Amino acid sequence: MDQSASGNGCKNNFCIDKLIAARKSLKLSLEKSRTLGLALEKAGPRLEEINQRLPSLEAAVRPIRADKDALVAVGGHINRAVGPAAAVLKVFDAVHGLEKSLLSDPSNDLPGYLSVLKRLEEALRFLGDNCGLAIQWLEDIIEYLEDNRVADGMYLSNLKTSLKGLRELQNDGERVHLDGGLLDAALDKLENEFRRLLTEHSVPLPMSAPSLGEQACIAPSPLPVTVIQKLQAILGRLIANNRLEKCITIYVEVRSSNVGASLKALDLDYLEISISEFNNVQSIEGYIEQWGKHLEFAVKHLFEAEFKLCNDVFERIGLDVWMGCFAKIAAQAGILAFLQFGRTITESKKEPIKLLKLLDIFSSLNKLRLDFNRLFGGAACVEIQNLTRDLIKRVIDGAAEIFWEIFVQVELQRQSPPPQDGSIPRLVSSITDYCNELLGDNYRPILSQVLVIHQSWKQKKFQEMILVNEVLKIIKAVDLNLETWVKAYGDATLSCVFAMNCHWHLYKHLKGTKLGELMGDSWLKEHEQYKEYYSAIFLRESWGKLPGHLSREGLILFSGGRATARDLVKKRLKTFNEAFDEMFRKQSVWVIPERDLREKTCQLIVQTVLPVYRSYMQTYGPLVENDASSSKYAKYTVQGLEQMLLSLFLPRRERYGSFKGRPTGSKIDNGVDLRRTASAVA
Repeated sequence: MDQSASGNGCKNNFCIDKLIAARKSLKLSLEKSRTLGLALEKAGPRLEEINQRLPSLEAAVRPIRADKDALVAVGGHINRAVGPAAAVLKVFDAVHGLEKSLLSDPSNDLPGYLSVLKRLEEALRFLGDNCGLAIQWLEDIIEYLEDNRVADGMYLSNLKTSLKGLRELQNDGERVHLDGGLLDAALDKLENEFRRLLTEHSVPLPMSAPSLGEQACIAPSPLPVTVIQKLQAILGRLIANNRLEKCITIYVEVRSSNVGASLKALDLDYLEISISEFNNVQSIEGYIEQWGKHLEFAVKHLFEAEFKLCNDVFERIGLDVWMGCFAKIAAQAGILAFLQFGRTITESKKEPIKLLKLLDIFSSLNKLRLDFNRLFGGAACVEIQNLTRDLIKRVIDGAAEIFWEIFVQVELQRQSPPPQDGSIPRLVSSITDYCNELLGDNYRPILSQVLVIHQSWKQKKFQEMILVNEVLKIIKAVDLNLETWVKAYGDATLSCVFAMNCHWHLYKHLKGTKLGELMGDSWLKEHEQYKEYYSAIFLRESWGKLPGHLSREGLILFSGGRATARDLVKKRLKTFNEAFDEMFRKQSVWVIPERDLREKTCQLIVQTVLPVYRSYMQTYGPLVENDASSSKYAKYTVQGLEQMLLSLFLPRRERYGSFKGRPTGSKIDNGVDLRRTASAVA
């Protein structure tokens, strides 16, 4: 029993263990099933994703199924296409490697900077030449891959889009796409260095107007050779990159400013005077002389230096370039203002003095003719040439017109009345002085040349003595005017004074002159004789008649006849005084401008009148001296009368006041007493 019970107990325990084990196994299976269920649940979306990717994977794997020969050849095609592209990329990287050097200051090492810049230009040329080729190779390989279906279509589409963008950039010609604007930045720095070199070595002349004569032989110092070499090196690179015009603009701006600064010291404000700002040529006569000196200095030294410098800097580029550059400098620096001033003079009012000034202008231009032809003879200086030719034509036409007009004007003046005071007509003095100047060494050759040129323009035959003959004709017309004017006076004595004045003026002022030599000694002597002739007539017909009023006839002093003698003396003194007063009143407004002729004439009058008056008053003066009305008859002292006579014919600015009518006891400034006394008569 006990054994069977024991056996049954063992069986029961065994069964329980199995049940427990089975339960655990089931539990594990359930957990695994649950885990598997969860895993299957999670795998669903992934499988869906894989299912969606299968078409693209299939497309990617599809080229593997391409033709075997095509797959074998594709490697070589790809290598040949990628090679040029890789070379382009390598050069492109090298371009960016130059950036630091090219963004530095060129003045620190100009040769090194230019060398780096040249490398950049070469790199950009390589890129410009090969970018298109590399793109073409890549386009060809894409076409090959596409034709042989050895690449994914989407991939090829993306490549095509990228290459299309590269092709568009390459075709628009913008260099900035290759270097990011590095070359333009470097060229801008070179332009700034070009300007700096010019500016730092362009120094105006240290001069002023008063020192013009001393400085006239000094030209601006040319740029140092090393600077010119640097400028030429910079020009080489800028020209290679189509920046010549910008260089010329900079050069013209700097150098024209430098020349302008040199001229500014000469005070050339007068060049801006307009025709409305002056009334006649005389008002700016001094400026015309300055104009000639300043123009000569500017042409021979300032513009000459610029001409040479333009040639030195731009000679490698060509004649047209540097001549054009010089033409712009000359125009901007002031040559046009000089020519315009000359034109303004030609447009001024026509008057005799203008002829001399026009001849001065012609002389200045003629002296510079060879310089003008050499400096401004090129096609680039056409504006300067046209203005110069126009100015010369205006000067010659204007000078010739005024010269031929002189004779006409002299003839027209013949109808005008002579001076009322008997003085020398302005025409006589001005024309003789004028003709003398024209015949002088300064103007005669210039005027002759002007007249010859003017005659040739009018197709007229050249006349050897054209100037001399015209001057002779003018002076003969003046002589005829004098003859006409002498006859025009109503007063014969005033006519004599006028004739004396004119004939003496011609003799005195033309003797020993060019005009006097031309007219001849006989002509001069004739005028001297005419002066003497009219002087004698004047004295005889005027003051020579006064002594006759102081006749001694009937004046015999004896006892009982004193009263009769006194009355006769009073009557004759009264007649003398009236005649003297009238003659003095009339002639006190007449003028003898020449001092020597005036003094001689007055002395002759004194010698004619005073001795007779002195003798008469010494003899008969006491008869009326103590009379209550003595001042009516013994009106003048001998000394007072002499001073009055010596004061005749003075020009207005020198004339004294009248001596007659002074109250008794009055004195003139030098303290001489004019009261008539016995001692004063002596």
